[in-house]
This record gives sequence, C-alpha cells and structure tokens, in this order.
Amino acid sequence: MLHNDEGMWLPNHLPLERLKKLYDFTPTQKWIEHVQKASVRMNNGGSASLISPKGLLITNHHVAESVLHEMSSREKDYVKDGFYAHGQKDERQVPQLEVNVLWEIEDVTERVEASAKPGMTPEKSFAARRAEITKVEEESFKKTGLRSNVVTLYQGGQYHLYRFKKYTDVRLVFAPEYAIAGFGGDFDNYEYPRYCLDVSFFRVYENGQPLRTEHYFKWNFENPKEKRLSFVSGHPGSTDRLSTLARILYLRDHGLPYWLETLYREEVVLQQFSGRSEENKRKAHHALHGVQNARKLFVGQLAALQNPHFIARKKEQEDVFRKKVSVNPRLHKAYSQAWEMVERIEKRLLEIRDKVNFFDGAMGFNTKFFWIARTIVRMAEEDKKPNEKRLPEFIDSARDSLLEWLFSPAPIYPDLEEWTLAESLAFLAETFGFEDSAVKNILAGKSPRARARELIARTKLDDAGERRRLVRAGKNGVRKSTDSFIRLAFLIDKDARHWRRVFENEVEELLRRAYAKIARAQFEIYGRNLYPDATFTLRIAFGRVLGYTEKTGVVKPFTAIGEIFAHAQKHGGKDPWALPASWIKNKNVIAKSKKAFNFISTHDTHGGNSGSPVFTHDLKIAGILFDGTVAGLGDTFLYSDEESRSVSVSTAGISEVLEKIYHTKRLLEELGM
Repeated sequence: MLHNDEGMWLPNHLPLERLKKLYDFTPTQKWIEHVQKASVRMNNGGSASLISPKGLLITNHHVAESVLHEMSSREKDYVKDGFYAHGQKDERQVPQLEVNVLWEIEDVTERVEASAKPGMTPEKSFAARRAEITKVEEESFKKTGLRSNVVTLYQGGQYHLYRFKKYTDVRLVFAPEYAIAGFGGDFDNYEYPRYCLDVSFFRVYENGQPLRTEHYFKWNFENPKEKRLSFVSGHPGSTDRLSTLARILYLRDHGLPYWLETLYREEVVLQQFSGRSEENKRKAHHALHGVQNARKLFVGQLAALQNPHFIARKKEQEDVFRKKVSVNPRLHKAYSQAWEMVERIEKRLLEIRDKVNFFDGAMGFNTKFFWIARTIVRMAEEDKKPNEKRLPEFIDSARDSLLEWLFSPAPIYPDLEEWTLAESLAFLAETFGFEDSAVKNILAGKSPRARARELIARTKLDDAGERRRLVRAGKNGVRKSTDSFIRLAFLIDKDARHWRRVFENEVEELLRRAYAKIARAQFEIYGRNLYPDATFTLRIAFGRVLGYTEKTGVVKPFTAIGEIFAHAQKHGGKDPWALPASWIKNKNVIAKSKKAFNFISTHDTHGGNSGSPVFTHDLKIAGILFDGTVAGLGDTFLYSDEESRSVSVSTAGISEVLEKIYHTKRLLEELGM
C-alpha cells in the first residue's frame, strides 16, 4: 500500500484518481505537457527548470559546481567567489554542459521484447535486445533529430522511448559564493534545519540567441504555504524499491560496505592532497565534495538496512506479494521462480564484482586520463562495427554528446590525477595481490606511486587537440600511439571487455528476466497504478510543506533568512559556518528578515532530483530542491511520509538575498519583480 505522498510518477502515467482523492486536483494534459517541457535534465547529474520565456534556468549550486570548477583557475575561482553577469553580454559560456528537455514519450515495450525469442541463451537475448534498442533509437534520431533514448522501466517490465531537445550553448548568469551555497558543509549535509543558498542561474541559448520558450515556471516571491499541495519535477537517479529482499540483503551485507570502503579511501586521499596548499584545495574541492556527499548518503542507506525493523517491513511486503502469486496456479507457474533467480544472481555478482569494477569499471585507474584513453581506444574499435553491434555509448545517435565530453577544454590537473591514480593502483594491487599477472603487467615492475608518476609524465591527453588528432587517426593511428594511457587502455581492454560481457550475460540479462517476471506479476495482482524505480528520467512527485516530530521536539518546516547569523555564531563563525563577506557587509539589511530561506516537504525525491523545481498547481515555482534528511536516506528502499523529507531553498528567500545582498537588478526584473 502506498503512503499518502509516495511516488516518483512517470509524466505519462500520473495517478490522477489518487491526486483527486487526496488533494481534489486533477492535472490536465496541457498542465502535464507544460511541466514536462519546463523541466530540464542536466547531463552532469542533476535537475533544473526554465523560469522565464528567455531561457533563464535555475538549478542547485552543487549541481552547477562541476562546471563552475571547470571554468575556474588560480586567478579566478567561480566556485569560491561566485559570479553575476550584469548584462547579457557578460553571461559566461560554460564548457562541457549539455541540458535536455523531454519532448516526447513512446511505449516501445512490444517491439523490444519481441527481439529476444523464447529459448535464446542469455548472451543471445542480451545482444538481440540491445541491437533492437539501438535500432529504435537510431530510427527516432534520424526521423526527428531529437536525442532518443530507450529507457528500461520496472527493471525490465516496460521500455519507453524518450525524445529530448538537447542544448549545449549554456551560459552562466549568477552563482553565489560556495560559503553560502554549501553553508555548514559536510557536517550539515542531510541535516535540518538548514541555511543554504544552494542555487545557480544559467541561460540556455539556441542559434546564438536566448532560447524562446512558452514552457516555464513563473517565479513566486511569497513564502510557500504549509500543508498546501505542491509538486516536484526532476530526474531521480536510482532506487531499489522494486528490488527483492535478496537484493536488499546483498546491499546490506556486501554492496554498500564495499562502496563505502572505496569512498573512505578516496576521501582520505583527496583530503591529503587538499591540505598541501590552497591551490591544491581549489583543484580537489569538487571531487572531495562529491565523495563526501556519496559517503554520507551510503552511510545513511546502510544504517537503514541494518535496522531489523526496516528489513522486517521489506520482508513483510515481499511475503504478502509472493503469497498472492503462490495461491494462483497460473501465476505461480509463470512467476514464482523469479525470486530464487535473483538470489542466485546476487551470489554470482559477489564472485565477479572485483574483476568487473576494477577493470571494466576502471576502479583501479582513477584518473580522467584513463577514461579519455579508453574512450579513444574503444571508439576506434567500435566504429568498425555495424551500429547495432556497438557498445551503447558508441552508437551514432550518442556521438555528439560523447565528443563534446571528449574534446572539452576543461582543465585537467596532472598533480591531482597522479595522486588519485597512485592510490587506485595501490588498491588494485592490494585487491588482487602484487603477484597477480595482470597487476604485474599494469605496474610494470614499479610501485603504484612510481607507476602513476610515469604514466602521467608520458601522456599528452590533457591537450584537447591531441585527443582530436587521435580520434581522426582511426584504429590504425590509435594503435600506433605511444601515449602512456593509450597503451595502458590497450593493455587491459581484452580483460575489461571480457568481464563486461560476463556481467551483462550472467548478471544484467538474468536480472532483467527475473524482474520482468516480477513486474508482470505486480501488474496482474495490483494493476498498473504502480510507479517504477527511478532511472534518472523525468518523474513528478506531489506532497506538502510539512514539519515533523523527533525526540527533541517538533521541527518547524521553515527556516528564516535572519536566523543564519545565530547559526553561524553558534559554531564560532568558523569554516564551514563562516559567512561570506557579502553577507557580513549587508547584515544590517537582512538580519531581521522573516522570509523563508529553506523548507522541508513530503515530496518523494532522490539523488538526481537536486535542482528540481517545487511548484504549485498553478505552475508557480516556490522552491529549488537541494537535499534530503538523514531520516529519509532509507527512501532508496522504502518511503515513509512520516519521516521522509526533501529540503529546498525558498524562492522568497532567493529573491530577498538577490535584492538586498547581491543587487542583481537585471535578474530580478526578469523574474518579475
């Protein structure tokens, strides 16, 4: 049974009856289309929305941080210092940023499923399905010119073709200082109350001019209303709510502890590098921030799974479902074996995961140089194959986006890359042993640190021009390259491809078969009023601004702007609670402000929703989602609207500080002030 506000709903399958019953609101098709086309997916892992007819876009600062970092240098640090474009001519082009707007959805389930014939081996059915998906995407791309991706839903129960309008000319308009965008740092992350201006503004351009669009959210200057219906549209990353208990227990006992070990190692390495100088700190800031965020997320998820009551709830859900299957002879025959299939597959995954992750996943080669080299090596090989037989990342319809990433002018810092590569090579050797033949070949008789130093010294892949030259050289030219990372990519590519195939055929394909059975059983028993797990594609959630009760008392849903000064003083005004100079300078005009700054709500969201708009039924944007709370980290597996809360920046608060601290007259006028 769904909780009141539970659900990351597909835009083409909203629970209209449920919304009518709970909130007496029924979205029209025109309303849904407007939300869909005003919502934006950031290709760097977050969400955003259009907020003016001239392509103005808003997202989180921490979503924008990767591009702000790439724009920065020793002389100008956009992350630390922020930025404001006083005029349109001052808006700064950002490197390597693609944004996508979902334009059309088509159900292609029958076509994709028909490609895998009964009795096929896992290897053949996987290849047939992937080839058909490639054909569907390519046909759509050629017909419409829109980016086309087939999305797997219900872990194999359905397949939808998503067509996106893609934009690559994106320019920075405003970003605050990191000190206020990330106020409280790692300590306050996933906590509440919060006081963060976690926003950045960009503008989308088309044909050299600001994008003209009728689909955008109107800005709201007033505080959001408590307990009133509102919505979130965004792109949640990945959840495990439809996963079986066997999968959940694998994550508890093996999966999450495994990934936490890698994150702890990487966090320490980045902290050590950062501590050597202020410039090192700047170079590593974005990477360290990302690792710390992931570490805290996984710690919270693991804590949820280590709670016996949590596991009991999951087991009870599964037991009820499986009993409904078992008492129906037809369903029992068709679907009952699926749960045991998952259990066997999870055991196989445990056997192969190191080989898959360290070699094909490149966990043993933690440097941008290796990913660039592997892309060039594999592109040269894959381009010789028919399009439908290539690895998905190298098909024709994905080429433009891939090349934009590969040829990005964003800086690469060899000293940071050497530091992270050395640690990952050491991790590789520790995992498989220094006497392992593959490890010996990779280290070439040197220590991990010495080998990392040698590899970095002998590459030219930090030069985008060299990358272009190698791609133009084709297969023969790439094979003749003496670049150290090109040679390393060739050295391990046979093994890496082998373990990728093993994973695809013995884990991915078999899991797809098992979960397709489970999905069909769910449809037969519960009907189609179910939402699929998140897939970093557009979802719409509904909920309310609402506080909650914990052991220390009632937590109010809003924080006020003026309260931030007391919060900073409580921590001695020291980093990460040190306010930027702009706030100290304007304290007298903002310290008594009662405008809502951050707020919490019951919206069902997840990683990838960062930057999502929170909007009312009349399509006015009231907040920008940027976080969740510790109590809600178990939402990956089970949602509870008693405990789960999303955290957002209020548009009322954003307006207040844009006016009184940053004096962004042009921006405020565009928003309607």
